[in-house]
Amino acid sequence: MFNGKRKEQLIHLCQRLVQQKSYSGEEASVAMVIKEFAQEALFDEIVTDKFGNLILSITGSRDGPKVLFDAHMDTVPITEKKWSFDPFAAEIREGRIYGRGTSDMKGSLSAMLAAATYFAQDTNKEFPGVIYISCSVHEECFEGVATREVSKIVNPDYVVIGEATNLNLNRGQRGRAEIVIETFGKSAHSSNPIIGVNAVLKMMTILHRIAGLQEGQNDVLGKGILEITDIKSSPYPGASVVPSYCKVTYDRRLLIGETKESVLAPLCAIVDQLRKEDSQLEATVSIAIDQKQCYTGETIGGERFFPAWLFDEQKPFVQTALHSLRRHGLKSELSHYSFCTNGSHFAGERGINTLGFGPSQEFLAHIDNEYIEIEQLEKASVGYYALMEGLSNIQSY
Repeated sequence: MFNGKRKEQLIHLCQRLVQQKSYSGEEASVAMVIKEFAQEALFDEIVTDKFGNLILSITGSRDGPKVLFDAHMDTVPITEKKWSFDPFAAEIREGRIYGRGTSDMKGSLSAMLAAATYFAQDTNKEFPGVIYISCSVHEECFEGVATREVSKIVNPDYVVIGEATNLNLNRGQRGRAEIVIETFGKSAHSSNPIIGVNAVLKMMTILHRIAGLQEGQNDVLGKGILEITDIKSSPYPGASVVPSYCKVTYDRRLLIGETKESVLAPLCAIVDQLRKEDSQLEATVSIAIDQKQCYTGETIGGERFFPAWLFDEQKPFVQTALHSLRRHGLKSELSHYSFCTNGSHFAGERGINTLGFGPSQEFLAHIDNEYIEIEQLEKASVGYYALMEGLSNIQSY
């Protein structure tokens, strides 16, 4: 599949993508580079949806499954003073490409695009079904929200998420929810607090009770997690004022089968019990809601609840994918993600047969001096080629 020329093309494509600064909501320039590449390659159709997701497709010569490969175009911001390299230069040193998004996840995206092109060339498009590449937006803010539009347009039979797996094959992930607890008090001068109601003190009582909660556990995905990520009071700064408002955000890592209702229920029960003990307690518990603007001008957003998913390792599509990777020389093992991905929509919300496969390691995402090993980049492209071959030839879909 690979020769010297193709390797050079892949590296150059990865560099071009990394050189485009593309924070969430600012993906227009990288989308343009991808469009230019797709127009010069063998893609049959290029669709841009309302959020700015690019959906590229290559249609085979006979009926077969729709196989979609997803990689997001957006990246987290940088802390420039902490970088030893220009984060948007895509500089190569000692077999690595350095830059923001190399591992999360423009390396994966370039490997998918290259693999689809080479697969179309080598087969002369004599394969069943359709191969789609989803170049998605706003994943760093809303895992799976933008790709709801992608799955509506494509309705895929199989999905491959390109987040980093160190070239292993992932069959699931924990989900994620942002939970907001708010307490409401009454302002007063801090020299006379007895006439006020301190919202921070009310929150402290709630937090103490929540600390005793035990989350569930899954044999594969591990423990559910409930962790405070921020706390804010108002007015701030509180210059001689008893705070009348306090807000806490929890990061809740979800297990299979957990719903918004089941996640909120134990927290609401704690608040309800505390209300019986304290007539002055006013508090609410909810799933966080947010919205952002896409580069197309469209608004995207919703509740920050992204479900977990997990497929049995003996599922035929899982085994087909694993054998295809190994047949092409990769030593992939079955594993799972520890973080949240767009799979929360495809698998968690839609129940579509979904897998994860990508270059690099999870810990390289979001770090200063982010990089990808060129060897991993090349092997990932081989892996995507293998998955296109294997999944497109599954007869029952």
